[in-house]
Amino acid sequence: MSIEIRVQADELDALAEIAAVSAGDTRVGGVVSFVGLMRDLNQGDDIASMTLEHYPGMTEKALRKIVDEALERWELLGVRLVHRVGEVRPPDPIVVVAVAAAHRGEAFRACEFIIDFLKTRAPFWKRELKADGSQRWVDARSSDDAAAAGWGD
Repeated sequence: MSIEIRVQADELDALAEIAAVSAGDTRVGGVVSFVGLMRDLNQGDDIASMTLEHYPGMTEKALRKIVDEALERWELLGVRLVHRVGEVRPPDPIVVVAVAAAHRGEAFRACEFIIDFLKTRAPFWKRELKADGSQRWVDARSSDDAAAAGWGD
């Protein structure tokens, strides 16, 4: 089984991460992925960039716990979770979640589970730089909380 969890300042190569999750494992019948991109619009404002901050060590531990929960729920053959920190600009990839399984259903559910809990449990802080030069911290979204609550945890 291939499990990789990283937090990095370097740019993400989403296609390479997705390809690596199955890496020639002939048991894999499907790979499901999610790539979160930096948008240029939020809450009606033009956004020039965003800075993502985290607590090294604590963040990776929280991400590992989310992946471990997915591994308990579904029979997975690989998981790749890579998240950016530092400054990102539209349309940079911010996060890649790729899940490999023998069957598509497990891969789809596990990928959705991981991203839902990443949005609510992982200690990341986001500060936007608006096009007008002002800055603001990005608040948690109630829709993310509702999605995570839908898993019954």
